[in-house]
Amino acid sequence: MTEYSKAELEAAHKAISSSIRKIENAKETLSKKNPPPKAQLTLASRNLSALRLALSLIMREVEKHESHTTTTN
Repeated sequence: MTEYSKAELEAAHKAISSSIRKIENAKETLSKKNPPPKAQLTLASRNLSALRLALSLIMREVEKHESHTTTTN
């Protein structure tokens, strides 16, 4: 498995957080349409779920980096 630096993980966290905000805004806009585009809303929901999972895994890796740093210092 590839090891990533803390800086790489933080950059990925920032990029994914930005994508989440954009999709949430798009989803809100789509839901106001009449009729709401069901397929697009479903896709947005699935993408949000996947990105939130990725964000959670990134946070776990950042915590590992932080705990490893404090135990080695």
